[in-house]
Amino acid sequence: MKKPFVSLRPEITRTHAQILMNWLEDERVTRFLSDSRSVSRFIAQAIDRSPMPILTHLFNQGGRFFMAYDRNDVPVGFVRLVKAGGQCEIVLVIGDHDTWGRGLGASTIREGLKFAFLDMRAECVIAKIHPCNARSLKSFQRCGFILGPETPTLNSLSMPAGRYLQLLREGAMADRGDIYVTEIDKVRLQSLMGLEVVTSMELEHEIERAIVVGPRQVAENVVTMNSEVMLRLDDEREQVALVYPQDADERSGKLSVLSDVGTAILGYQEGEAIECMVAERTRRVVIEKVIYQPESSGDFHL
Repeated sequence: MKKPFVSLRPEITRTHAQILMNWLEDERVTRFLSDSRSVSRFIAQAIDRSPMPILTHLFNQGGRFFMAYDRNDVPVGFVRLVKAGGQCEIVLVIGDHDTWGRGLGASTIREGLKFAFLDMRAECVIAKIHPCNARSLKSFQRCGFILGPETPTLNSLSMPAGRYLQLLREGAMADRGDIYVTEIDKVRLQSLMGLEVVTSMELEHEIERAIVVGPRQVAENVVTMNSEVMLRLDDEREQVALVYPQDADERSGKLSVLSDVGTAILGYQEGEAIECMVAERTRRVVIEKVIYQPESSGDFHL
């Protein structure tokens, strides 16, 4: 059975708004949403007020709004992140009730945490859940949230940034398998991420969760920096070299580690398959063969 896959996308169109309206008219979806009526009214007003096909700016007022998609690029829910000072509240709904029970809620929570901590730089993320909403409470606690104050109408759960990073490094925050990064590659990649002009939430996430090994101990079938790899993207085969941004040249098959596919394959082993977002759609990437790896060839200077 495939692991759940969810991607969060910020663009909201009029079509998305209508999908949201349909979800909010379903009593099964809105049963535990205290503000469902006001949200529904806001969406209706947004559709009427703006003739534009893109409504993203309206949905991002006072916070950040994302549509949640499954691996088939079908919208299944939404996430809203509202940050005040160092604290960020997460509101999450899986609107397609046909997908309930498939683990999409937990995957969506983990994607939301990635944005909250690694993009918005929150110090703590909180969730406020109705005590009768057992499914949501279980999902948030499974993701590592700590149950706090309880009232007859509301349970508060929290995730401090330190706990998030700890769980990430322990492998508890990933829907994907383990990845391996050499000590040298990690230092270089962290230096790259330290540059103000370079920001990549996905790369930072992968570096933080990676298992760090010595360059002489890394398995020869692992994709390290400057490795040459034969990939299959959906049904297309392509040979690429995973390089630092300054060496990137897609026409020559030199793929930047900051690119969608470059970040996705870092640290994985030959034969593994990864699903990732590429140009706003989900692609299945299979690492067919590691043709060349600097460490296994003794090229430790690369």
